[in-house]
Amino acid sequence: MKKFFREFKEFAVKGNVVDMAVGVVIGGAFGKIVTSLVGDVIMPAIGLLTGKINLAALSFVVKGSGGSEDVSIAYGAFLQNVVDFLIVALCIFLAVKLLNRLKRKKEEAPPAAPVPSAEEILLTEIRDLLKEKE
Repeated sequence: MKKFFREFKEFAVKGNVVDMAVGVVIGGAFGKIVTSLVGDVIMPAIGLLTGKINLAALSFVVKGSGGSEDVSIAYGAFLQNVVDFLIVALCIFLAVKLLNRLKRKKEEAPPAAPVPSAEEILLTEIRDLLKEKE
């Protein structure tokens, strides 16, 4: 049993697992922010532009046949979720693009000149002395 807990501890405290957990928590919080932005800011603004129509409340009702209940299809809520998704996808795309640009700049930086070894320094001095004698 101790071996099991030791293996679990090693797994749980690995950098990748912790980084992933932080990403999930921040992603969840970011999702709430985007949902609020879309539901409370963007969709009402679109509603104003479209004649004060509440897009999130758009739906149509399909009448039930044979005495069954009517079915409401809320396509406005679907549109709102599509806008949520597009905003999150755009933010992730921009973040990945920024990280790739930073990574590319780091790779493009000229490598530092290698420090010559003691043997190379000695051979260079010998070569220079031989040139002076000629």
